[in-house]
Amino acid sequence: MLTEKEVRTVLRSVIDPEVGMNIIDLGLVYDVEISDNRLHVDLTMTTPACPMGEMILDDVHEMLAALAPTDVEIDIELVWDPPWSPDKMSEHARKHLGWS
Repeated sequence: MLTEKEVRTVLRSVIDPEVGMNIIDLGLVYDVEISDNRLHVDLTMTTPACPMGEMILDDVHEMLAALAPTDVEIDIELVWDPPWSPDKMSEHARKHLGWS
């Protein structure tokens, strides 16, 4: 059985190329739900107009597919509520971007 920690760890490999930071530290992953046959992830983008959105979603799916057993359905939902804001970033991300 997968754990939320494993999912979040693998998603640290997904980088937002415009910012050069992983989506976990950016605070883009809002929720992870795991059941016997389903892995659901709610995530957002820094803006609805993010030009890298599709690429990031593809990267998330690729990472989750490599992690999850083949019989687990992967469901990625792009959400806009609550809207992303810089306060969702980790301290590491803020320092990296010079926002501390």
